[in-house]
Amino acid sequence: MKIRLMASLLAGVSLFGLTACQEHHGENGSKIIPQATAQQSSEEADVPAAQSGRAVETETGEIHNDMLVMDTHLDTPAYFHTQEYDFSQRQSFEEDGTHVDLPRMKAGGLDGGFWVIFTAQGPLDDASYDAARNSAVLRQMAIRELAAKYSDEVELAFTADDAQRIADEGKRVVYQSMENAYPLGTDISMLETFYIGGLRMVGPVHFRDNQFADSATDVSGEEFGGLSPLGEELVQKANELGMILDGSHASDETVYDMIEVSETPVILSHTGVDGVYDHYRNIPDELLTAVADDGGVIQINAYGSYLEALEPSPERQQAMNELKAEYGDDYYDMDEETRAAYSEARDEVDAQYPEPRSTFDKFMEHLLYALELVGPDHVGMGADWDGGGGVEGMSDITFLPKVTAALLEAGYSEEEIEKVWSGNMLRLLRAAEEARTSELTSPGVLN
Repeated sequence: MKIRLMASLLAGVSLFGLTACQEHHGENGSKIIPQATAQQSSEEADVPAAQSGRAVETETGEIHNDMLVMDTHLDTPAYFHTQEYDFSQRQSFEEDGTHVDLPRMKAGGLDGGFWVIFTAQGPLDDASYDAARNSAVLRQMAIRELAAKYSDEVELAFTADDAQRIADEGKRVVYQSMENAYPLGTDISMLETFYIGGLRMVGPVHFRDNQFADSATDVSGEEFGGLSPLGEELVQKANELGMILDGSHASDETVYDMIEVSETPVILSHTGVDGVYDHYRNIPDELLTAVADDGGVIQINAYGSYLEALEPSPERQQAMNELKAEYGDDYYDMDEETRAAYSEARDEVDAQYPEPRSTFDKFMEHLLYALELVGPDHVGMGADWDGGGGVEGMSDITFLPKVTAALLEAGYSEEEIEKVWSGNMLRLLRAAEEARTSELTSPGVLN
């Protein structure tokens, strides 16, 4: 049975007609794109085994495996409390829509990264804040439970120096990030609780404007023109605690404000570039240059509808229009019963008429564009695995060696490529650690 997560539509009728922004995010942060069959995509089926991510040529494979390979946006924790998912067993995107598990991490040389605590945006009231807080705490507990259950294979990471040590011990690295600070409510001190639990990266906003900031994809009207006063407090608290600040999903004005207010550089943990495809979720050249000039980093995502305009089939478009007519176009305003019914109906549409997918070449176009614009000191990888990422030719993390091979072919050195895979992200984490003034600590004890 396919693992299916709730999906939603972007807020606002004006966004509904945008091809790349029509239908998105549910419980995990970015919607899984399940396939109608278990067959390989046409591009992957045509790739010889020696060139695929599962079996790159020996020399390139050795180079890749010798690097510390990290990804800054793994939505996999959304699966940790589901019946169908087993982190210890190799699963398949073609069969269940997943991208990450322990066997595939080993096969693709993924040493770890930031595992996401995501909470969907809801109403801005106390009862909703409390419910979101409980959900986020449980998600963090699930991440810590993973580290306890598989302690021989994975380990929680709290500092930049932990990553290499954990990898050298043959384990996978588990940092934690928070996508959408909404569950903090209006109590900034809640960030301390999540820090103690291991949180080391926080993004203020997701698909809608919230109490902290304006979102890139909420075009209903600027709420604050960037960060709110509470959002500025959030940035300052993150600096105090030693967390990286994540500008993905934030409006351009919000990112500019984050650069201005923060004492440390910001990251865009899973973002594309406007220079390849003009989209609300992608960043324009001038802002990317500002992020880099401040020392920050963009981590390129592999979410197809942010990479290029993808035209759904007429059958899928008709089915989606019928869903809109029946359920409305605003997932976040649905009550719980309506959401469940919508999600079930949406799963049926996705199974019968799968969403179109982008390609590995288009992903590389975004990556190489960013590298050309701001250089290898300011670019990394945040593909949005298990959150809608993945393209034809790179359907899951077993294909990561293809990225290393493509960067080598493009003329980048091994040193530069390792910066892309982990060095730049760890540099930002070290900068956050050096700036921190808090004396709070995160106990590593899991029993």
